[in-house]
Amino acid sequence: MTKELDIVLFGATGFTGRLVAEYLVARRPGVRWALAGRRRRRLELVRSGLAALDPAAEALPILVGDSLDRGAMDDIVRRARVVCSTAGPYAKYGDQVVAACVEAGTSYCDITGETHWIRRMIEAHHARAEATGARIVHCCGFDSIPSDLGVLMLHEHLAAQGDRLAEAHGRVILKMPGGLSGGSVATLMSIFENIGDPAVWRALIDPYALDPEGSPRGPDRRDFKAPGRDAGSGGWTAPFIMAAINTRVVRRSNALLGHAYGRDFRYDEAISTGEGVAGLARAAGISAALGGASALAVVPPGRRLLGRLLPAPGEGPSREQREQGRFRLEIHARSAAGKKLTGVVAGSHDPGYGGTAIMLGEAALSLAQDDLPAHGGVLTPAVAMGTKLIERLRAAGETYRAE
Repeated sequence: MTKELDIVLFGATGFTGRLVAEYLVARRPGVRWALAGRRRRRLELVRSGLAALDPAAEALPILVGDSLDRGAMDDIVRRARVVCSTAGPYAKYGDQVVAACVEAGTSYCDITGETHWIRRMIEAHHARAEATGARIVHCCGFDSIPSDLGVLMLHEHLAAQGDRLAEAHGRVILKMPGGLSGGSVATLMSIFENIGDPAVWRALIDPYALDPEGSPRGPDRRDFKAPGRDAGSGGWTAPFIMAAINTRVVRRSNALLGHAYGRDFRYDEAISTGEGVAGLARAAGISAALGGASALAVVPPGRRLLGRLLPAPGEGPSREQREQGRFRLEIHARSAAGKKLTGVVAGSHDPGYGGTAIMLGEAALSLAQDDLPAHGGVLTPAVAMGTKLIERLRAAGETYRAE
């Protein structure tokens, strides 16, 4: 059946949703897309703001529906080739959107980092999505596109030489002057609210939580929890909050690709904090801050305190702060033949918001417009869009380079 829209942007009134909408208006004229969410008046305000960037945006369709209402979601998703959702926390608001997309054969992308929810979507929908052709692609923002596509890039580079990956170590360098948005805070709080659920806890601690059921387990163990020394550079590293999802997405990609990276492939991630005493001090500070915030977040009074101190939903970094942000991911790898190489993924935007808007926007466009390698299922960016998305992100100004 022919779909009247290329993309429906669901959750367009939230902080990240507005940034994705601005990206689509500014960079991708001619795409048939619509704004969707719960409240028409707020969607109309977003559309008016977009019209200030491009008067043609005044004609954008508005689709109204509650994400908890399956009938409303069915009506919305059947009209589009792709639903691009920024409406989180996804464990609270995403079930019916994904289920409707699966049944309609409509592809879907989001920016969740909720491992336990993704596990639930895999169990509930992977087989059916394979049958309907719906590509369900989670983690299409800073978590986990740079990691997932960066490792894929190195795999393709080595495969062209008749070699393959053996291990890779992601080292992240961030500049995020604006911090987190309220939506990201709400998602983190939602995870901690449910941490007492055994299924949630298992998903958070199992390094292969997103692998297909029965898939052979590799050698990776738990994520870094303390400062450490980087074996390659000799510098210091600190735990990276997004490693818990990024590493699992990379491992799922390997499994879905038939263990193309190898059954014994290893992958880990950490923040690079530099060398010497200063590097150690930064690593210790980050580790202590993460540990303290986690300890507060597991109990209701602590979550309430953090809720008062951190941004509320809809709030986030200013444009000036986003434009000052930067990110760089260096993936230091070793091939099966013993060759050492490095993949560099970098962007000149705040990674959590400016960068994520580009990544999610281009992911949605790739799902809508590109001739893609994978068929349906609950997939990863590397499996669903692969090198097509790398090409798009390079064209959008991001760096993807193997050296």
